[in-house]
Amino acid sequence: MTHFLISFPSAAMVLTEEEFPDVVRDSHAVIQEAKDAGVYVFGGGIDEAVDPVLVAADGTVTGGTTRLDGGFTVLDLPSREAAIEWARKIAASCRCPQELRAFQYDPQS
Repeated sequence: MTHFLISFPSAAMVLTEEEFPDVVRDSHAVIQEAKDAGVYVFGGGIDEAVDPVLVAADGTVTGGTTRLDGGFTVLDLPSREAAIEWARKIAASCRCPQELRAFQYDPQS
């Protein structure tokens, strides 16, 4: 099994105030489906009110240089094809495109 990251930037989710409750309901339903299927690892939204920081190898802390925002889900799936199917479900429920990435396998982690 491979862990896959399915994510979207905040700018991709363009909703009216009226659409938002439906998106919340539908996206929670897809996440519950993933939990019921036993493939859900972790997910959530990035708290954009908290500024990112960059922590250097020497411990120096500075302002973050890149911005990760929006939401994400990590699923443990048997194949890229299965990940694409889940990304389709999440994209439909969130009403915005999703980026799909695979984590590299590291036997030490």
